[in-house]
Amino acid sequence: MSWSRDDRSSGPRGYHHGNLKEALLRAALELIAQKGPAGFTFAEAARWAGVSPAAPYRHFRDRYELLASVALRGFEHFAIVLEQAWDDGRPQPFAALDRLGKAYLEFARTEPAYYSAMFEAGIPLATSPELREAGERAFAILRGASERLCAQMPPQSRPWSRCIFGPCHTALPRCLVEETRHGAHCRCRLKSSLRRKCWSTCAASD
Repeated sequence: MSWSRDDRSSGPRGYHHGNLKEALLRAALELIAQKGPAGFTFAEAARWAGVSPAAPYRHFRDRYELLASVALRGFEHFAIVLEQAWDDGRPQPFAALDRLGKAYLEFARTEPAYYSAMFEAGIPLATSPELREAGERAFAILRGASERLCAQMPPQSRPWSRCIFGPCHTALPRCLVEETRHGAHCRCRLKSSLRRKCWSTCAASD
């Protein structure tokens, strides 16, 4: 699910439509877009939604649970985007994988608040089985696409890109997103170490 541009207009709004949970999720998404997942409090989300500080506790235990709900929706939408892009490898796996990679980056570009909630909020997945399962569903599409493509190639011809959907799939793509966003100005310190880790893991599995 993705909020429309009108839904994301700036400034707190009154709580009129009778769906408190949706109002709080919308507030959290807007605040994440403006301040990042760690940049607002539970009470601030309540104020943004136009409700009392106690109101969010009717639906969420704390701010982490609110963030987890936003991340869950993000992963659900992410999985749909990836599945549509991959399209079961049609008409040809290489072309489908190219679409898949572009869809990943486009999601990060057009849904930065969801992307931040999914990957930057530090939500303990062990405390949210539903979120963990949603993430695994999304990345299963990436892994499946990579495995299907690599299975058609001799080991010595397998491209480095297989690794971004391999053992480091939850961290390395974020580096690629940052590199795409910032180009030569990218300062992600994880890239070199993660790439070395991917290479060594992939080499050991061949």
